Amino acid sequence: MTAETVAEVTRVLVVDDHEVLATSLAHVLDAEPDLISVGVAGSLERARSLILTTAPDVILLDHRLPDGDGADAIGELLALRPTAQIVMLTASAADHVLVKALEKGASGFVSKTRSLAELTSAVRAAAAGEAVISPELLARLLPRLHRSGRPRATDLTEREREVLGLLSGGLSNAAIAAELTVSVHTVRNHIANLSAKLGAHSKLEALSIAVRDGLLPDI
Repeated sequence: MTAETVAEVTRVLVVDDHEVLATSLAHVLDAEPDLISVGVAGSLERARSLILTTAPDVILLDHRLPDGDGADAIGELLALRPTAQIVMLTASAADHVLVKALEKGASGFVSKTRSLAELTSAVRAAAAGEAVISPELLARLLPRLHRSGRPRATDLTEREREVLGLLSGGLSNAAIAAELTVSVHTVRNHIANLSAKLGAHSKLEALSIAVRDGLLPDI
């Protein structure tokens, strides 16, 4: 395997206390040419240690763990690895848990009942900076995000606000590029810029901050 090939491999950490499921997911990831499991953690304590030693690109994170709530821990885990994308593994999580995960910086959700192909697709999407969430679920959760009560002063450009609005509709980067008649690279730059201005780790966190601070008044 060349250095170039290694650089293209997405490193994934699985955090789930169901050992059989977590190990199975790791094996599935390792069977993909562009994905690799860098570890399996059955607790948040173990996850913190592995994040520091394995530098994952994507973290698949369960909600219920023996030493804490996965959604509550998202901010702490991102502090250890700011460039990581965190995708919550869900089964029957209530909307308030999903809302909390969005506000903490999750890049999306994937159900444990989905096929293995859908799971690997979700990992690839997260690694590419896409939001891993259906438009229907996004539309349900955005109105439930907490509001600050006063509009935030921001230096977002009109185009960045336009991109935010399109993101709120669940559009992918490619769909936004087609809508605005620009390149996907340009869209990614807009998202990176607006995320930096809002202090967000992911597109979904940028959306949650925008809703909270009144930058998307129609939601």
